Amino acid sequence: MDYNTLLSETEQRVLKLLNEKGQHIVQGRSLYSPRAVGDAVQLFLSEQNGLVQCIPTGTLKTFESDFERRSMEDMAFFDNEDRYYAVDCKTHNLRTLFNMPNLISVRRLANFYKNDSNYFCILIVEYEIDGKHIAYRACHFKPIEAFSWDCLTIGALGWGQIQIANANILNFDTNVNRKEWMLQLCNQLDMFYDEEIEKIGERKLWFNDIKVYWENKL
Repeated sequence: MDYNTLLSETEQRVLKLLNEKGQHIVQGRSLYSPRAVGDAVQLFLSEQNGLVQCIPTGTLKTFESDFERRSMEDMAFFDNEDRYYAVDCKTHNLRTLFNMPNLISVRRLANFYKNDSNYFCILIVEYEIDGKHIAYRACHFKPIEAFSWDCLTIGALGWGQIQIANANILNFDTNVNRKEWMLQLCNQLDMFYDEEIEKIGERKLWFNDIKVYWENKL
């Protein structure tokens, strides 16, 4: 089974599973905490009756969910063709106006993608609060290279952090292959680093004025 089919079938099953068994994994005031919902959904999917049972039968080789918080993956698995899927689980409340979730460091992704069998996948669960339960509206399970650059941005953290510009606007293009997407990333970084150099130059000039102020202060 090709990886796009595996992911698309899995995302449909995840949405079905969450609506059948995950509507009450958060209760009370915590329903209105995006962090609480996100943690609960991730925990629910990381358990043996979660994501594992949503992956098409006969394609799963191994599964792991015991990762440190700073790891790029929340869960991971090998399929029967030895492709490694690092899964970053995200949730999004559709009734919020703006969210800009971090995805991955550009340097970490560049190193990870030196192996063609590695896939960094984003599992996004979209939901609304309906009374006293969670109503799951959509699920997207895509490798990062399926995200169009018109819905991504780069944040100034470390070497650069790939972010979703606005979680309410997601655009996918599965026709772009990894090489094309990574070259687009390099072009985005060229522009990003030029802007950062300009900002740093402005900051140096500003603090030069501060230095002069303190040098001349009695």
